[in-house]
Amino acid sequence: MKTDFEIAHGIKLAPITTIAEKINIPTECLEPYGKYVAKVPYTLIDEEKVKKSNLILVTSITPTKFGNGKTTMSIGLALGMNRIGENTVLALREPSLGPCFGMKGGATGGGYAQVLPIEKINLHLTGDFHAVTTANNMIAALLDNYIYQHQDKGFSLKKVLWKRVLDVNDRSLRDIVTGLGGHSNGIVAESGFDITPASEIMAILCLATDLKDLERRISKILLGITADGKPFTVQDMGVAGAITAILWDAIHPNLVQTTEHTPAFIHGGPFANIAHGCNSIIATKMAMTFGDYAITEAGFGSDLGAEKFFDIKCRLAGIQPKLTVIVVTTQALKLHGNVDVKAITSPNAKGLQAGFPNMDKHIHNMQDFGQTVVVCLNRFATDQDDEIEIIRHHCETIGVGFAVNRAFTEGGKGAEELARLVVKTIEERPSGDLKFAYQISDSIKTKIEKIAKEIYGAAKVIFKPAAQKQLERIQKLDIGHFPVCIAKTQYSFSENKKAYGLPKDFTLTIRDLVINTGSEMIVAIAGDILRMPGLPKTPQAERIRIIDGRIEGLS
Repeated sequence: MKTDFEIAHGIKLAPITTIAEKINIPTECLEPYGKYVAKVPYTLIDEEKVKKSNLILVTSITPTKFGNGKTTMSIGLALGMNRIGENTVLALREPSLGPCFGMKGGATGGGYAQVLPIEKINLHLTGDFHAVTTANNMIAALLDNYIYQHQDKGFSLKKVLWKRVLDVNDRSLRDIVTGLGGHSNGIVAESGFDITPASEIMAILCLATDLKDLERRISKILLGITADGKPFTVQDMGVAGAITAILWDAIHPNLVQTTEHTPAFIHGGPFANIAHGCNSIIATKMAMTFGDYAITEAGFGSDLGAEKFFDIKCRLAGIQPKLTVIVVTTQALKLHGNVDVKAITSPNAKGLQAGFPNMDKHIHNMQDFGQTVVVCLNRFATDQDDEIEIIRHHCETIGVGFAVNRAFTEGGKGAEELARLVVKTIEERPSGDLKFAYQISDSIKTKIEKIAKEIYGAAKVIFKPAAQKQLERIQKLDIGHFPVCIAKTQYSFSENKKAYGLPKDFTLTIRDLVINTGSEMIVAIAGDILRMPGLPKTPQAERIRIIDGRIEGLS
């Protein structure tokens, strides 16, 4: 089979105006970024059409370090549904440069189920990530300057809460000291960097409904605590308008196309293991405005991405899926059945079945949210027909629809089975009213405990002293009504990334809480998860190069 790179460059892309016309987007409203990418103004969102559209969420079981192919399956499902005559539009997250040059290369799908053009999407697209990075760091610079310029008047912060960000995996920047080199260089202070997808600005961009809401949220960002114990915000510096101006273009979603010219909106890129893991509300509503069916995904397994999709994004946006598709692979099932990672591509029916408890937990969790569930097998070349039938039989036994997705090797044709099952299920048995994991009136501690115990399966939750102190601060700030976003390893229901399968009777340790008054949520740091990843021993950057005028290594 051809490589992703060869397939992508073998596709004759349609002009972005043609893609827009397919779903009745007025071409005069487009802001083109070259021939094949355009921004679409969020003002085209039609809330009445949003209500009528069929939203489909794609999530997965707990992934292996190689992933489960959720993005490829999302794209493939869209291809399959358009192939059987259903007007379907995608809404996906933007890739981060950190993982692209670090662990996994590109994040635009694979095989014959990709979003294109891959180089632009994976590298800079329309500059949204750079705008988020710049906005975040502009706040940091303005804050440092404010402290420096007002120190003679007695102003100081006993606690600075705002960090800088960079869209690069760089462990050396996790903890730093700023202001060295003399008084004119500022005030010496400890600080640090997170990766851009973990920035509160990224979360705000993905949760804002319009420019006015964007500025409102930016103005509320908590930057630190003053010497007399009062909160200090962006509004106190008077720069919310300036920061909003940096994001003036970034708020509009980006229109691209798939390998089969299906329209796709790509916008926002928070990770699900350290942030809320969903593309922007604006992009999702845009897809729902112009598609009878809209397909979106939530990052990593359903315990992380899907939970946050429901409890944060859907709660705020007033939307809910008609169906949830859970992606599985035989390899992931075997890993969760205690098969050695080096042998998960080999036949092992017993090991496969031993992994079913992990899949079943994800299914039951989604059903507890009121979702009708369909299981989608991402077929690999090493998969055995008899093992696939074992999975199919198990799903039938527990009353869950099952289909194989071969979009990676066959494009839309290979996803027709799944597409027909999805349409049939939505017509006959759509999801009921959305049920949340917690009530918004619950305390922050209670919300975390409900997610940990009911979604993850933890026996108890421990709050470290730093987290306890933040709980007290949250109470003083009267923001206990915020939803919570748990930052946790994606490789296990627990905080132990090597606890595969369905761990039980474990303790979830909340190391710290990050107060996000702009995005209006509390980020709980569980276990040893880091908000600035490091690079692997052999980063993907070693394989990225320009050959004959084209960039290789991003797929």
